[in-house]
Amino acid sequence: MRARIVIIGGGPSGLLLSQLLHLSGVETVVLERRPRAYVMARVRAGVLEWGTVETLREAGVGERMDREGFVHEGVYLSAQNRGFRVPLKERAGRPVLVYGQTEVTRDLYDARDAADGAVIDEAAGVEIHGVDGRTPHVTYRKDGRECRIDCDYVIGCDGFHGVSRGVIPKTVLREYERVYPFGWLGVLSESHPVSDELIYANSTRGFALCSMRNEGLSRYYVQTEVDEDPAAWSDSRFWDELKRRIPEAAADVLTTGRITEKSLAPLRSYVAEPMRWGRLFLVGDAAHIVPPTGAKGLNLAVSDVHYLHRALVALYRDGSEEGIDRYSDLALARVWKSVRFSWWMTTMLHRFPDQTPFDQRIQESEIDYLEHSGAAQTVMAENYVGLPF
Repeated sequence: MRARIVIIGGGPSGLLLSQLLHLSGVETVVLERRPRAYVMARVRAGVLEWGTVETLREAGVGERMDREGFVHEGVYLSAQNRGFRVPLKERAGRPVLVYGQTEVTRDLYDARDAADGAVIDEAAGVEIHGVDGRTPHVTYRKDGRECRIDCDYVIGCDGFHGVSRGVIPKTVLREYERVYPFGWLGVLSESHPVSDELIYANSTRGFALCSMRNEGLSRYYVQTEVDEDPAAWSDSRFWDELKRRIPEAAADVLTTGRITEKSLAPLRSYVAEPMRWGRLFLVGDAAHIVPPTGAKGLNLAVSDVHYLHRALVALYRDGSEEGIDRYSDLALARVWKSVRFSWWMTTMLHRFPDQTPFDQRIQESEIDYLEHSGAAQTVMAENYVGLPF
């Protein structure tokens, strides 16, 4: 088989790039090692920057998102069980949209199916060959057969643990990482959200977040030890701890429901440079990871797709290599700004193992400054709703 472009990874970034390139007349093959049902069952973040919203509309997958998503024009912060609102749209000119990543993935799969797009799931043993030359190819196993695709370029959208980044020689690859000494215990609850907008809570007991998926499905998190066993947390223990950390006004009206999912997520900041080596390009989690505090993971992947889509279209339509030559530097400039913002949100809101009373008061003073400074709120709002692509 031959294809212009092979995309490794059938998550939202790989599917989105495939869909945008299809609309631009550039066909692709997407390889995903997991069954589609597994990909669709993954529960991920749901806060979309407005640039992400516009990109999904450009890809022709915005109809259900616009109908079912929740526009949030603000966000709440709290310390010592007292909260205040940062008016995002007023400060930054744009809101965010709450729409689950699972739903984004579903919409993209539907679009690729409607276009008869080549999305091959359960592609095992994927290997990348020859991207340092002019004739790359990808091999994999499917239904017991060895398969090969010759191509012009390979796009790694296969996440932090995928095969793509490992192809770049260690003498070339530069890696930057910070692993945080805590995790997030998250639950999905069949209950009405406690707030019409997200609540980020700093507490002497640890961080908490109140989020949502829709009017009848809430997403809540509490900071825990990084090796915490979710099974050790009964439902009642989780609800009691959450109420102790969020603003009293929210705790008083919190509606508990049946918990359908409970999991632990470790937190890290990670960046790999460069994001291009030869005829291989990295996109999304294959190149960078951010803690979920700033809601940047999926949105950063979409901005990578935005830059790479335009670069590849310019290459195939006009023969211009300027876009692909600039892709890594252009994407990384935005990546590092989002990594900084996510790090800032994380350090301001979480309790660290060696934290002293002085450190706690510094965090509380930072949050107090945000409450009373329009300039500080503007800086936060501009970053939270998303810097321009």
